Amino acid sequence: MSSKPLDYENLNENVKKCQYAVRGELYLRASQLQKEGKKTIFTNVGNPHALGQKPLTFPRQVIALCQAPFLLDDPNVGQLFPADAITKAKHYLSLNSGGLGAYSDSRGIPGVRKEIADFIERRDGYPSDPEHIFLTDGASKGIMQILHTIIRGPNDGVLVPVPQYPLYSATISLYGGSLVPYYLEETADWGLDINDLRQSIEQARQNGITVRAMVIINPGNPTGQCLSEQNLRQIIQFCHEENLVLLGDEVYQQNIYQDAHPFISARKVLFDMGPPISKELQLVSFHTVSKGYWGECGQRGGYFEMTNIPPKSVEEIYKVASISLSPNVPAQIFLGLLANPPKPGDISYEQFTRESKGILESLRRRAHIMTDGFNNCKNVVCAMYSFPQIQLPPGAIDAAKKLEKAPDVFYCLKLLEATGISTVPGSGFGQKEGVFHLRTTILPAEEEMPSIMASFKKFNDEFMVQYE
Repeated sequence: MSSKPLDYENLNENVKKCQYAVRGELYLRASQLQKEGKKTIFTNVGNPHALGQKPLTFPRQVIALCQAPFLLDDPNVGQLFPADAITKAKHYLSLNSGGLGAYSDSRGIPGVRKEIADFIERRDGYPSDPEHIFLTDGASKGIMQILHTIIRGPNDGVLVPVPQYPLYSATISLYGGSLVPYYLEETADWGLDINDLRQSIEQARQNGITVRAMVIINPGNPTGQCLSEQNLRQIIQFCHEENLVLLGDEVYQQNIYQDAHPFISARKVLFDMGPPISKELQLVSFHTVSKGYWGECGQRGGYFEMTNIPPKSVEEIYKVASISLSPNVPAQIFLGLLANPPKPGDISYEQFTRESKGILESLRRRAHIMTDGFNNCKNVVCAMYSFPQIQLPPGAIDAAKKLEKAPDVFYCLKLLEATGISTVPGSGFGQKEGVFHLRTTILPAEEEMPSIMASFKKFNDEFMVQYE
């Protein structure tokens, strides 16, 4: 029988090249162990509600009323929902003819895009144009759409930080482009040396690659650091000199667990620098409701804002967005609420503030518990909570080679089997040759963190002794 179009050997080669470590071998094994009844702790992906984080009350009240608008006609609705939630629900229902069950504009509901533009202006101190804001099904979809627009073929390159979130390597492979790595310096709190950037772009050009864009992940994923204002200025100047579009992945902007470097958006720094650069550098910035104290991953709400992108290019991006007709409408409501939450004096303000502050404070405590726990383990070095370096002994590296596995994959699999803790090997995010890491999250319940770290330490220290 002749082979068929969807037989493996006939698939698009770019699909087969695509790798996504966060849902890779470790995740599949962890899912299998869970099916077999073993307690499994999924720290491989930032999925807060799956690990027990409670949703914020006010956004869920608003979305409940939007999903079931007949409740607004019930004479007892005021006994079940606060007045400001009722007012918000009516506001959002008025913005989209047909409510949540109807398509919106392919860029997103205009009124919600205006709320996001106002949020950006309050954050950065510079006006934002709603016409240059597109709402998407999670930030990932927006990132994929922009990369698809940039990459024309295999000789087009995108500068991506290493370590990086594997969305970038996977998407660049899928669209047939070339990933050009630039390494963050672990010993400098994962900072960026502009000379390394210059070396990366020069080497790519020697290999026939036209570098067209640069990605920054700020705050870092998986590293957790914030880029300094000086670093951002250097990056913006570099992109301007090299004629690159800058892609600012800023989805973790609420997740700051250190005081040395606050989050500053690339957009703010760009406009602070003034003309001509502020009017010439092309910038696309991304945000989401999946991270921070919202943690609404399953809602799939994100947006991107374009700066200094020509009108004809915006039209082409709009055309491609129109193929999918409309982004997820309920998620657009969450984005509006992220941009325009309860204000002082609103009935729900105190509860919203108490809940959001409580989540962030707990996340900060968990980050410190994890950092201290890792640094108390044999052969583990942890500058930032989520991406510790594991100094594997030669015996472990040899054992991994015999099983034809990367050394950090071998370690993470052993950790999973022994403790039920599901992590991601650093090789899935990229790392320097001969250096090994694992990536975890700080999302398990706070009361469980000490026992999780004790379990990790017991496994790790025994592993190191076994393979010394």
